[in-house]
Amino acid sequence: MKKIWITAAIVAVLALAGLAVWLYLGLQQQKQVVEEMQELAELDKQEMENEYEHFTLQYSEMMTQINNDSIVAQLTQEQMRTQQLLEELKQTKANDAREIARLKKELATVREVLRSFIRQVDSLNQVNDALRSENTQIRSELAQTNREMEGLQNEKVTLSEKVAIAAQLDATAIRMTLLNKRNKEAKKVKDCKQIQVDFTIAKNVTASNGQKTLYVRIQTPTGETLNGGGSFTFENRQLVYSMKKVVEYTGEEAAVTTYWNVSEFLSAGDYRVSIFADGNMIGTRTFSFK
Repeated sequence: MKKIWITAAIVAVLALAGLAVWLYLGLQQQKQVVEEMQELAELDKQEMENEYEHFTLQYSEMMTQINNDSIVAQLTQEQMRTQQLLEELKQTKANDAREIARLKKELATVREVLRSFIRQVDSLNQVNDALRSENTQIRSELAQTNREMEGLQNEKVTLSEKVAIAAQLDATAIRMTLLNKRNKEAKKVKDCKQIQVDFTIAKNVTASNGQKTLYVRIQTPTGETLNGGGSFTFENRQLVYSMKKVVEYTGEEAAVTTYWNVSEFLSAGDYRVSIFADGNMIGTRTFSFK
């Protein structure tokens, strides 16, 4: 009998645990639904605000199209009312269903009143059917042209960015050589009297031809830059260069060699060579010397 009671208790505990898990999952699901509904409410409210703002602008546009003082006064009054409703909407929380419903109903009224004024303005400004049709067509074509121009402008910006990237020079095959006093390759840094940096400017048919000023920076294992007596601009700041060379670039592959005369103690370790041109870093490589 005792075993039966124990078994029943275990079953009850398991049932309660299952119920707790079920309730927790249900609450999580309900929370997600509430969040999604809140998001939809925010989107609905934003759409209403956009419509109110659009109607306000339409009133302003109509007032510039007519000379009837009486209708202008009516338009002004309705515009002020629309602006007031817009302010009320902006101050209303998206989850205030009752107030949102009222303002949505008011929006429908504003829309209908606006349509009525549009009909009046059209009747006052009637011209012959041919001119009206032509005017409508011109507005439509102008809107389409504006959209196309905007699209072309966006494409132009994107294309310009791609062209700028494609036109950037690229330094490859970067090599740093230590030379001794006999102008032979030194095996150790302590024997170095001159540093030679060789690299190749890759072929690039999209890059502009002409004179190119190439800046080479050599950074020591301590992070200092071997000073070549000048600086250049990179990303709105001045950087010291180690070597500078001007080359005539024709778009074809070009080999470049630069030298730096050692005038200070050089320690063993990693040396970083970076090459710059046209305001861009076009290549970098690190070398280790004993």
